[in-house]
Amino acid sequence: MSTHEDRLKALRDQLARQSLDGFVVPLTDEYLSEYVGAYAQRLAWLTGFLGSAGSAVVLPEDAAIFVDGRYTLQVRDQVDGRQWQYQSVPQTSIAAWLSEHAPAGARIGYDPWLHTRRWVQDAGKALAKRGATLVPVSANPVDAVWDDQPEPSKARLIAQADAYTGKSSAAKRAEMIDWMKDEDVDATVLTALDSIAWTFNIRGTDVARTPVALAYALVHADGRAELFVAPEKIDADVQAHLGNAVTLRDRSEFTQALMALGGRTVAVDPDRAVAAIFETLDKAGASVRAVRDPSILPKAIKNEVEIAGQKKAQALDGAAMAKFLHWLSIEGPTGRQTEISASDQLQRYREEMGAVDLSFDTISGSGPNGAIVHYKASEATNRPVEPGTLFLVDSGGQYREGTTDITRTMAIGTPTEEMRHNFTLVLKGHIALASVKFPAGTRGNQLDVLARQFLWAEGLDYAHGTGHGVGSFLSVHEGPQRIGTFGAGTDEPILPGMIFSNEPGYYVTGAYGIRIENLVLVVDADIPGAEKPFYGFETLSHTPIDRSLIVTEMLTPAERQWVDDYHARTLAIIGPQLEGEAKAWLERACAPL
Repeated sequence: MSTHEDRLKALRDQLARQSLDGFVVPLTDEYLSEYVGAYAQRLAWLTGFLGSAGSAVVLPEDAAIFVDGRYTLQVRDQVDGRQWQYQSVPQTSIAAWLSEHAPAGARIGYDPWLHTRRWVQDAGKALAKRGATLVPVSANPVDAVWDDQPEPSKARLIAQADAYTGKSSAAKRAEMIDWMKDEDVDATVLTALDSIAWTFNIRGTDVARTPVALAYALVHADGRAELFVAPEKIDADVQAHLGNAVTLRDRSEFTQALMALGGRTVAVDPDRAVAAIFETLDKAGASVRAVRDPSILPKAIKNEVEIAGQKKAQALDGAAMAKFLHWLSIEGPTGRQTEISASDQLQRYREEMGAVDLSFDTISGSGPNGAIVHYKASEATNRPVEPGTLFLVDSGGQYREGTTDITRTMAIGTPTEEMRHNFTLVLKGHIALASVKFPAGTRGNQLDVLARQFLWAEGLDYAHGTGHGVGSFLSVHEGPQRIGTFGAGTDEPILPGMIFSNEPGYYVTGAYGIRIENLVLVVDADIPGAEKPFYGFETLSHTPIDRSLIVTEMLTPAERQWVDDYHARTLAIIGPQLEGEAKAWLERACAPL
C-alpha cells in the first residue's frame, strides 16, 4: 500500500500533467455532505486525516491542511507535519493562505462539483491578488491517482413510512409548490441528501452512519417531481411508495435535466448546491434564484409524530446507555477493557435495543484521548480504560423512529478534585442552558454564553459549539439552527419543534476531557402573564450523570433540584426497560444528591 507521502507526490505529478500548479481537496462530496461515502473520502486518502471537517491545498512545494478547533490535536496525530502545514480555521482560510503562498501566475485547480459558488468567487479574488487563477477541472486529479478508489454505493433505497414521518411526501411537495408560487419560481433544485430523504420520505445506506441515498431532485411548480438515482437502487416497493407524480431518472441525467431548464426561473440553495450546478444553469440560460432550500426549516421543525418517535428512540437509547454504564462500572476498574472494546460493547447494547446503525462513529476516549474533541480510536491509539482516569463516550444511534446523540463522562475509580471541580463547572453550564426560558426571536448565539459562563468565570473555555440540530432518522448534525458563539446557524431564530444538542465541555490536553451532552426539544414556555411568546427546552435524553464527579456544594439549590428531577425522570423512563443488577445500578445512579 502506498504511503501518504507517496500519494502526495503522485498527486503533484498528476497536477503537472494537467498543467496545474496546485489543487484544493475538500472533505465533502458532490452533495456538500458533512459525512460522505467511502468513494468521496479524498482528503482521508491523501492525508490520513479522519475527522469530519477539513480541507487541504497542494502546491508544488507547499501543502497545508485546514481544520477547526475540534481537530487541533487529532490532525497532528494523523497527518505528517513534515509534509503538511497545520492551519486553523476560522483564524485563516484557504483563500487567505493561497493569497500568500500561491506562486505568481499559478493555475490552482478545483473541482466545481465539490465547492460552493461563494467559495469559488472568494478564492478566485484572493488568487487574483497574486496574479494567479482558479481553474475548474473536468476530472478530479485525486481520482486519477487513487488506484483502489471505492465505487459509490449501489444499495437499495428504503421507504420511510408516514407512520414515522407524520406527513406524506405528496403533502411536503405540495407545501414546497406553494412556496415556489409565492417566490415566483418554476423549479427547485434539491441536492442536500437529507433534504431529498426528508422530502420524498426515503432513506438509504449509501453513507455510513447517515441513512441517506445518493440522489438529486427537481421539484417543479406545476406539480411534477424528478428523482435522479441509479436505477439499480430502486425496487417495486420504493417505486410504489413514491407514486406516479415522481419521475425516476438515472443520476447521470441530472446535468442534462438542468440544461433543459433554460428560460425558467430556478431556486438553488447557494450554501447546499455546488458551483457546477450554478454554472450549468447559467449556461442553459436559466434565471437562477439563490435562496435557501425550502425543505430546510420544515425538516428542522419536528411534527407531533416525529417528536413522539424521537422520544421513543431516546428512551430505547437511554436503556442501551444505562446497560453500558452499568457494564463500565464493573469492567472499567479492572483494566481489562480498551476504548475499542468499550465502544464495541456499547454498539451491541444499541443493536439489542433496535438501532439499525450508529449515528456517527463513537468517540470513546480514555484519559488524555478524551481531550481530543472528535477522537476516533484506532489500533494505533487504542488506550486501556483504567483506574484514576476519566472516560468520555460521545455516541448515538439511528433508530427508525429517530436519531440520538449523547455524551457522558465517567470517573474510572476515584477522580481527582480538579476533575470533579471542572466537571461541575460544565454541569452548571449544561443546567443553565437546559433551564433557560427565552423570547421568540432568540438566536443560538444569544444562548451560548449560558453554557460557558461558569468556565469563563475561572478563565476556562472550550473550542467547539454548544449545540447543533438533530434529524429524525437522518443527519445527526442538522441545520439550520445551532448554538455557538459565531458561525453558520448561530443567528437562526429558535423555533418550537427544533431539536438541539446541549453539550458544553472542558478539555485538558494530555490529561482528560469532560463533556455532558443531552438532546433538547424547543417547546412553548408556560410563563403566566408573559407579554409575548416565550420558549424553553425539554430534555429528551435520559441517562445518569456520574454523581461521583459532582461537587454538590458548588451547585445552587435550584441546580441540585434539576439534577434530582432529571435522575427521577431517567429512572421512570429507563427503569422499566432494565432488570436485575442493571436496574439496581440505575436506581443507585439516579438516587437524589
